[in-house]
Amino acid sequence: MRLHGFQKLLLAVLAASPLLSGAPKFYPDDPLWKLPEPLPVTEAVKRDLSDFYDYFLYTFANPAEQNKDAPGGFIPAEGVNTLGEVPDSEWFTNRIGSREMSIEELVRGPGDDRPPAEGPWTIVSAKTEGLTPGFMIKDRTGERYLLKFDPKKNPEMASAADFLGSRFFHALGYNTPQNYIVDFQSDRLEIGEGVTMLDAGGRHRQMVRYDVVKVLEKVPQGADGSIRALASRLLPGKPVGGFRYHGTRSDDPNDLVPHERRRDLRGLYVFCSWLGHDDSRSINTLDMLVDESGKQFIRHHLIDFGSILGSASEEANSPRGGNQYLYAIDDALVQIVSLGLYTPKWYRWDYKNYPSIGRFEHAFYQPDRWTPEYKNPAFANRLPDDTFWAAKKVMAFSDEAIRALVAAARYSNPDAAEWLIRCLIERRDKVGREYFGRVLPLDGFEVSDGRLRWTHLGEKYGFSKASAIRASWSRFDNQAGTHQPLEGSGPELPAAVRDSRRGDYFAAKLVGDDAARAVTVYLRNQGGSFEVVGIERGW
Repeated sequence: MRLHGFQKLLLAVLAASPLLSGAPKFYPDDPLWKLPEPLPVTEAVKRDLSDFYDYFLYTFANPAEQNKDAPGGFIPAEGVNTLGEVPDSEWFTNRIGSREMSIEELVRGPGDDRPPAEGPWTIVSAKTEGLTPGFMIKDRTGERYLLKFDPKKNPEMASAADFLGSRFFHALGYNTPQNYIVDFQSDRLEIGEGVTMLDAGGRHRQMVRYDVVKVLEKVPQGADGSIRALASRLLPGKPVGGFRYHGTRSDDPNDLVPHERRRDLRGLYVFCSWLGHDDSRSINTLDMLVDESGKQFIRHHLIDFGSILGSASEEANSPRGGNQYLYAIDDALVQIVSLGLYTPKWYRWDYKNYPSIGRFEHAFYQPDRWTPEYKNPAFANRLPDDTFWAAKKVMAFSDEAIRALVAAARYSNPDAAEWLIRCLIERRDKVGREYFGRVLPLDGFEVSDGRLRWTHLGEKYGFSKASAIRASWSRFDNQAGTHQPLEGSGPELPAAVRDSRRGDYFAAKLVGDDAARAVTVYLRNQGGSFEVVGIERGW
């Protein structure tokens, strides 16, 4: 994680050197919370990813490293610091669960200060086909936005989902677009010079006002003729295609960790499961070549959240969504053998009939059995420490925060809004209960008053009772990586720890009822205080 191109090569060449053998486990600047400034990207090639290619690649083959083929049965996550947390980078920024976020900040999301300006909006390009067409517009300040509409049978559904997705995933740490819900009259839209469209015969022709009217006839309108839409501000920089959930970008010198090993992409499974984002595919990601302070680099984004929270953008999500892959041979065989008489439980579930929500529920939901539309190698490689990391962030959304976010989406039916709030809260708690139960859920370690202290997250959230914790203390040789046992079996620092010198390292192995689910906490004497510099989890 620390090393770039030539540095990694140099390390490989000198690995046998006595000077480098026995490299320390911890460095003076551990734990890292922010990666070094990115190296400049000089040549970024735009990649047009094919959803069909990814579908067949991940369904019938898998080019990624897989846990089942790894020595020891799993591939540990990379792109993490010594505490098991994901440092800030071009991929991820620590927000909720790592620091306090106010309700105002959560609602603001990636930005709420640049909605389309008052005045005319100029159409610069258009998508006129499909059930939910849209426009690219430019406001009077020159800012550009994608204007996306709700399906006629489901007013508010896709726009609210896209609005909320940008805020939830931003709070969780990802880069997302600035999305705004806007209401406007049709006469605000003007056709820009030279804008063309495809006619019914597949030929390009000049767009005229009648074409705008025909598009708007396909979308919901209020009694006063007002139209609700989602205005997504274009991301800064130059688009260079999306990212895949395996491998790395060869044109990005900063993209060193195979994507199926990244904790922020493995843990994304938990977030998508909670929010019902079964359309979490490569085509719904976007890499942007940005220029900041005279340096070009690639920033990675999640985009297009219209298919979350029960929405499938163009219609309510299918009952299959989140429950079955698009290609599920086992289920297909059951259907054939039963002559179509058998239907899975999720198909027969009684979903609430809220057009603005679509199909979203909490009673049938099982966090770790949730399924995206097709296989995702990063999701498939998730481990208990990956999902524990993610569940902590999900549980950091308070009831109050969820209510405020849903209120900001401006649902006109208060019952629909209440249903969505209930689903998000119930699903959140299921996520915490599921993934806190797979490890010893101790967190928030610190040393104070001569004791190692922690929070038992299962007990904090009422999922389980805290069992008695035994501690096995040792002096840790940071250079050799060896442990020398010390007396002590409780949270109090042993005398050898209290009387140690600055720079000395120690470890406390914490065990509850299940010895396999141990947590080892590493401390460093800072001269008058002790810092937690490392955490290792077993399961």
